[in-house]
Amino acid sequence: MKSLGFLRASLMVGAVGTLAVATFPAANMAAAQEALSAAVGKPLQQAQTALAAHNYAKAMDAVSQADAVPKKSAYEEYTVDQMRAAVAAQSGDVAAATAAYDKLIASSRTPKDAKNQMLLAEASMAYTAKDYPHAVTASERYLKMAGSNSSVETILIQSYYLQKDYANAARVQQGVIDAEIKAGKAPAESQLQLLAACQTALKDQSAETHTYVLLAKYYPKPDYWAQLLHGLIVNPKVPGSLQLDVYRIRLAAGTLTATGDFMDMTELAMQAGMPQLALNLMNQGYTSGALGKDAGAAREARLKAMIVKSVEDKKASAAADEAAAAKAPSGGALVTAGYNEVTFGNVDKGLDLIRQGLAKGVLDPEGGKLHLGLAQMDGGRTADAIATLKTVGGTNGAADIAQMWILKLTPVKH
Repeated sequence: MKSLGFLRASLMVGAVGTLAVATFPAANMAAAQEALSAAVGKPLQQAQTALAAHNYAKAMDAVSQADAVPKKSAYEEYTVDQMRAAVAAQSGDVAAATAAYDKLIASSRTPKDAKNQMLLAEASMAYTAKDYPHAVTASERYLKMAGSNSSVETILIQSYYLQKDYANAARVQQGVIDAEIKAGKAPAESQLQLLAACQTALKDQSAETHTYVLLAKYYPKPDYWAQLLHGLIVNPKVPGSLQLDVYRIRLAAGTLTATGDFMDMTELAMQAGMPQLALNLMNQGYTSGALGKDAGAAREARLKAMIVKSVEDKKASAAADEAAAAKAPSGGALVTAGYNEVTFGNVDKGLDLIRQGLAKGVLDPEGGKLHLGLAQMDGGRTADAIATLKTVGGTNGAADIAQMWILKLTPVKH
């Protein structure tokens, strides 16, 4: 009896929204001349007819009849498995289809592309049946054998997520997102949202903040900026040395409006030894109406007068401060002295001092690069600032603050 031709198995991946059709030949080229005995071929033809009529029970009975024939050839065994897979897949019998697919995948008769299609079918069926562990196994096998496939990656990520395996869901999703960004593509908003949800469940505040940076970059919605800034505020990894920077990006994003926050920000700038920056920030508070109009207006005025005096004192002592900073064992004082020079209008001199300080070594090198970028920004060197901010790394919040400033300086338009 001649070959049965092509057996087709179709299945719908409902939750993913993809129609996957697994198509495979009854025999590969090497077996093209092989034939089925009448005892096997006749019930398989009956199975094929019943399958076309969607009479799955009759089709599977016919397959079982063919399978019961003793002393079948390897080709006959293979063809029976093909028909069993087709009937089981179309009828929604995930266990039977999977068992048949596994036998076919293990066979040297099955072409590589067909094996990949079967693995895709296994993953899809398991996912639709909510057998997430099996969906994970089949998806991982597919990706290992066939390479990247967005539909399979989606099944894998969702299967991990629905099992509450947030660590693996985040790992795979992060890899997909990284690859898309590297290729110059914008990650899908839903991918970033799922990654953020995983990181929230894992209580990985730093990673979550980084993901919201990407959401704000590619999909600049107010809600993402609010979540992004909230994550930065509550991130326990952000050191005290960066708290002023947190206030400053909040001010730039328009979410810092409370009188108390302006006062705290001003005082932090003073504690950092940068009175001109403190005065500049305080003046923004007066301009916005957050300062000078409340019950604490008199106190605010006294603080401003003190800061104005501190600015004059700092300008007078600048040369001595810089000489002392040059002799210090580390570069922190040089960075502060340089930032002051920038705020005094001596931008080139100030930036040179900051670079000297960073070269000498500071306690937080990534924070130091962040402050160089902010000094360049304050000095009107926007392009240089963006270039520097792009180099800021680490996990203590400096990189996230840098990314937020990049967003403010070069907003992505959609």
